Amino acid sequence: MPTFQYEAMNGAGQQVKAEVEATSSDEAISKIRSQGYFVHKIKEKASKKPKGATSAAPVAAAGGTALKKKKSFNEISINIGRVSQKLLTQFTRQLSTLQDAGLPILRSLKVLHQQQKPGMMRDTLDQVAADVEGGTTLSESMGRHPKVFDKLYVNMVAAGETGGVLDVILQRLADFMEKAERLKRRIKGAMIYPIVVISFAVLMVTGIMIFVIPKFKKLFASFRTGLPTITIWLMEFSNWVAKEYGWLYIIASPFAIWLFIKLLGKTKFGRGLIDRVKLHIPVMGQLVSKGTIARFTRTLGTLLSAGVPILEAINITRETCGNTVFQNALQKVHDAIREGEGFAEPLRKAKVCDGIVINMISVGEETGDMDKMLMKIADNYDEEVDVLVGTLVSVMEPVMIVVLGVLVGGIVVAVFLPYVKLLKKVGGG
Repeated sequence: MPTFQYEAMNGAGQQVKAEVEATSSDEAISKIRSQGYFVHKIKEKASKKPKGATSAAPVAAAGGTALKKKKSFNEISINIGRVSQKLLTQFTRQLSTLQDAGLPILRSLKVLHQQQKPGMMRDTLDQVAADVEGGTTLSESMGRHPKVFDKLYVNMVAAGETGGVLDVILQRLADFMEKAERLKRRIKGAMIYPIVVISFAVLMVTGIMIFVIPKFKKLFASFRTGLPTITIWLMEFSNWVAKEYGWLYIIASPFAIWLFIKLLGKTKFGRGLIDRVKLHIPVMGQLVSKGTIARFTRTLGTLLSAGVPILEAINITRETCGNTVFQNALQKVHDAIREGEGFAEPLRKAKVCDGIVINMISVGEETGDMDKMLMKIADNYDEEVDVLVGTLVSVMEPVMIVVLGVLVGGIVVAVFLPYVKLLKKVGGG
């Protein structure tokens, strides 16, 4: 019978290294758990082969199943990009359910692997299952696939494995990802309306400049009278758009600006500049600030509730908060805590959060419920973001109407002023 070497943690939190005999890794894990241990690493002990013995077919560490055959060319899928947040959240919740039901982690991975459609997620789960089957911990194997499982995800899973509460941690992780994705969708949704309206307005004005105004220009030439200044400007602009490739500049400029911002964001200085500008844009700045606060407090609260040490939790939060201004502030908090100071005071000095956030964190430090207080802050700011998004949409509607009215009205005035001037000339004659 195969012998399995394992590393586990007992009820007192002490590390245990021992061996157990079992027909498979699943049976070995069951035996170890029956002793009250939480397994986080297991592998089959290699048996010595007698001299001259022919090598047997390779056997997987999970006991019994042959190692995967090499994939044929037709079975290899080319994976580009990342796994969608929705798919990852669904996988996390399903894995939590299977763990809560008592299924071994390897069997849970294989069940979920079979449910996936061909693509990056399926291939990644295949590799993760193979690593776990070979004795690697789940968090270590997931850490080898950063395009699918980020640092936050891997550290949460590691905390769940160490504490023997992987099902609970996965459930919290799924809830966290759903709320983070919902917040991102709300912010993006607030931007759709003005972008669509502006795009249609630009296309409409460009069309008028190319197809309509040139016809009026020929008509005005027959008046044999001077044109108003506003009409002359309109004619010159129309000529630039229609005959000097101005339309190309108008259409290309948004893409050029987007590309410039992207390239600028690749540099450390540029990223910091963009993030600082975002925070000072009227209304949008508040939306970005409150959204970032909600994200970093929820991330930090989730990590602390999972048992991740505070310095490590701050480092992970700093990398995932999404704004360099807040990253710098969290780095100062990290350095201060390492020197023996508290959390609230260095965050207050950074001046990136409202007073209510600082006070709630300070209360959390005093009561020892920092994780719960951070989650409450995140919930409150989620609600404030909802209100702010609604306010932004309400404000944008009349602003867009006024801008379009001024634009169209200016064109109409510029076109009809020559007629008024001509009528006055005829009447005076």
